[in-house]
Amino acid sequence: MGDRSFATATVHAGSRAESGFGALSVPISQASVFSFPSAEVAARIHDGHEPGFFYGRMGTPTQAALEAAVAELEGGEAALATASGMAAITLALLACLEPNDHLVAQGALYTSTAALLEEFLEPIGIEVSRVNGCVSEDLQSALRPDTRVVYLETPSNPLLRLSDIKDIAKRAHRVGALVIVDSTFATPYNQRPLELGADLVVHSATKYLGGHGDLVAGVLVGRQDIVERARWRMMRLLGPAIAPFNAWLVLRGLKTLAVRMERQNASALEIARFLAEHAKVPAVHHPGLETHPQHALARRQMTGFGGMLSFEVANAAKARRLIDRVELCSRATSLGDVATLIQHSSSLTQASLSEAQRKRAGVTEGLIRLSVGLEEVDDIVEDLAQALEAV
Repeated sequence: MGDRSFATATVHAGSRAESGFGALSVPISQASVFSFPSAEVAARIHDGHEPGFFYGRMGTPTQAALEAAVAELEGGEAALATASGMAAITLALLACLEPNDHLVAQGALYTSTAALLEEFLEPIGIEVSRVNGCVSEDLQSALRPDTRVVYLETPSNPLLRLSDIKDIAKRAHRVGALVIVDSTFATPYNQRPLELGADLVVHSATKYLGGHGDLVAGVLVGRQDIVERARWRMMRLLGPAIAPFNAWLVLRGLKTLAVRMERQNASALEIARFLAEHAKVPAVHHPGLETHPQHALARRQMTGFGGMLSFEVANAAKARRLIDRVELCSRATSLGDVATLIQHSSSLTQASLSEAQRKRAGVTEGLIRLSVGLEEVDDIVEDLAQALEAV
C-alpha cells in the first residue's frame, strides 16, 4: 500500500484503468478463452513464463484485478481467487503438503475445515495433530521435524479465540513449517497475519470482503511461490475457478471494506458490552471485551476487534426462543453481511459435531453467534433486549 492509508487503498486497489478505457470500475471479462498474437507467446503464457490469459479456469483479467487488490491489502506477494472459501483452504493446504507430511492445526476450527483435515487429508496419508492454538506451548509440543504446515484460524469460529500468530510463526519456522492463517473473521482491516510472520492467509470472500451476501468466493494470499504452486498445480487440476462476475462483486465489496468494518467493529463492541451486563447472559465472547482471556493479545495483534461475537443463554430451548423472537436480526448461517445475522451454533454450523465434540470445543447448547451488520446499533440492542425478555 506504500504510504497510503488502508481506507484509500481499498478504494483504488486492483484498479486497471488502462484495460478498461479509463473505466473506474474494473470491467467484467466474461471470456472463457483468449487468443494469442503468436504461437511463441501462446506457449510462454500457457507455461506461466509470461503474464497473460489463455483459459478461464486459470484466470481472467477480472480475477487478476481482484488478486492484485487482495495482495495489496494483505501485504502479500501474490494472491489466488477461488470459487469459495473452502476451495481457497483446500488449495492452500494441498499446495503445501504431500503424503507422509505432518500438519498441526488448532483444536477450534470451522467444522468444514476440520472435516477436510479428517475426511480428506488424513486418508491420503497426511498426519494431523490438533492442539489448542491459543497456547504456543501446546503447539511447541506438537511440532516435529516432519511438520510442514501449522494451520490457524484467528479469531476462531464461533468462540472468537485467538492464536498468537507472531509467536507461533517463529516456532513453526524453526522446524521448517509453513504457517497458514484463516483470517476471515478479522479481515485485513483488523489483522495482517503476513506482517506477523504467516506465510499464507486464506479468506472466505463470501463474508466481509464481498460484504453484501450476494456471492460465494475465496482467496489465498502470501508467498508468491506457494500461491503459484496452488494456481498451476492445484487450480489447474481441481478446477475451483472463480466466475468473473463473482470476482467483480468481491472487487466492488472491497471498496467499502474500511467503512463497513469501522462501523461493524464499533457496533459489535457496544453490543458485546450490553450483553455482558445482561442478567440472562452468563457469557459473552468478543476479543474487545476486557474480560476476554486474550484481550491483551487482541490489542497487540489486531487494529480492531471485528464484527463477530457469540454469547450464551441457559440452554438450547432458550437460545431457540430468543432467535425466534428477534424482529430486526436475520436468522441466517453466514456472516459479514450488511444485515445483522443470528444463529444457534450447535444446531447449525456445529451441528455435524457430536455432543461430546461440541463440549470439548466449548460450544454450549445455549451458544448464539451474532454477525453484526450496518444497522443503527441502538436498534440492534433494542431487538436483542426485547428477545431476551422471552428467555
